Order: sequence, then C-alpha cells, then structure tokens
Amino acid sequence: MRSTAIEAPPTEDIFVPLNFVLFCAIVAATVIGIPLYSHYYGFSRFDWILSFVMYIVTGMGITVGYHRLVAHQSFECSGWLKRCILIAGGWALQNSALKWGGDHIRHHAKTDQEEDPYNASKGFWHSHCGWLFYSTPHRTEKYEIRLRRDPIVMWQHRYYWLIVVTGLLLPFALGVWHGGLHGGIAAFLLGGLFRMFMVLNSTFTINSLCHMIGTQPHGTQDSSRDSWLVSFVSFGEGYHNFHHTYARDFRNGPKWYNFDPSKWIIYTLWLLGLAHNLRRNDPAVG
Repeated sequence: MRSTAIEAPPTEDIFVPLNFVLFCAIVAATVIGIPLYSHYYGFSRFDWILSFVMYIVTGMGITVGYHRLVAHQSFECSGWLKRCILIAGGWALQNSALKWGGDHIRHHAKTDQEEDPYNASKGFWHSHCGWLFYSTPHRTEKYEIRLRRDPIVMWQHRYYWLIVVTGLLLPFALGVWHGGLHGGIAAFLLGGLFRMFMVLNSTFTINSLCHMIGTQPHGTQDSSRDSWLVSFVSFGEGYHNFHHTYARDFRNGPKWYNFDPSKWIIYTLWLLGLAHNLRRNDPAVG
C-alpha cells in the first residue's frame, strides 16, 4: 500500500545547479567571449554607447524601481510609468520584482541573521553572489504579502522571463539595424551580456561590500555601512548605513552633495508631476 505521509519541507539550503550554470555562462561570455570578439571583429562607438545607455536604464530599473519603489514604497507613480520602470528592472536578470522585493524585505527584517538572504557574516563570496545558487526554506510568502496585492508587480512577475528576453533582443535588434548581423552580435555582447554582468555586480556590491567596509554614522544596529566609493558603481546605493536606519527614505545619500543619481531621478519625476508621496524619514535632514 502506497504511503500517504506528507513530505516535510526542507530545513536547509539546497544547491540549484541551473542558477550556478546561468551565472557562470554570463561570466564566461563576458570575460572570454567579449575580448575574443573584440580581437577578431572589434566594437564600434555605437556598441559602447548602447551598452552604456542600457546599463544606466537597467541599473535604475533596479535601484529606482525594484528597490525604492517596490520594496520600500519610498515614492509612488502612475501605473504606466511603474510598468516601464519594472520592465527596465527585469532586464537585469535579478528575478522578478516580487521575488527580489520579498528577499530584500527579509534582508531588512533579519539583517545578519540566518534568515538574511545575503548574510554578510557568512563572508564576501556568499553575500556577493553565492547566495544566488541556493534555494532556501526562509524564502516564504509572508515577506511578499504586501507585494502580492500590487497588480503591476504581479503582472511583471507573470511575464518576467519574456521581459528578460526582450532586454537581450533589444540591443541585438538595434545592432542589426545599425550594422547588420555582425553589428547585432556586437550589440548583443556589449548591450546585452556585458551590461547584464555589470549591473549584476553593481547590485551585489551593496549586499557584500556595504556590509563590510565603510562608516556607520547613522546607527550600529547591524553591519550596514556607508561607502561613497561604492555609490559610484551602484547608482547611489552606497550610503547603506543611512538606508538601513531610514529604510523608507527615497534618498540613500541624504546630503545634496552625496552621489545618488537614483534620488535625483525620483526628484526629477516629482518635479515633472510623474511621481508623488516622496518619503523622507531622517529627522536630521530636510
């Protein structure tokens, strides 16, 4: 007689080979494929400009969209703009806004604890990218409850992989338009894979370096640190100690001179009437 016992849920992280292979493929294509293509065929100015533009758009999709708009509700905007921002964030290959936001909410709730997805106490490799290669029992829907009430977040979650594909097809199509098949391949490598690699690692520096190096002028409640240097590669997210202390503030760099292009984008959207309810939580900074 077949057993009807219910299998217990996993109690420890499980290695996911697909995530590891996908990450290694992007790294290999970036550090091996791009130099080889450059040696034999070369890249045009168009390819580099396209890659830079895609990098800015995709990175802002994560910092402005996934992080400040969805995970922390630091500001609000109209539905069409929110869809555009979340499409840009989806191009980064960092999971849907639903899953990304749920992980990030858990990170703030359980910083430096076992449940923290990118727990810095486990070392640089784990917090930078090693955590991506495991399925954890700590990823539960309780951290996604608020996000699941948002129809636009759920729309982006349903079509996430289609969005990822469009983020790779767009530079390829523009490259073909500009320079034929070779132009398409070159634009795909720089505007697609290289851009993706750079945005992934710019985000990862927040999870790793900003919990290991820098200062703690706003609080010592956890390992978060401010690093103005990291802000230059992470679209202003390097003021991480401020962010952990005042998580819902739409700024990461609160001073006017702090390099935080994400806050400037949000503020510009407000000036144009495209964003509203910008939240400021730091009582010491106007």
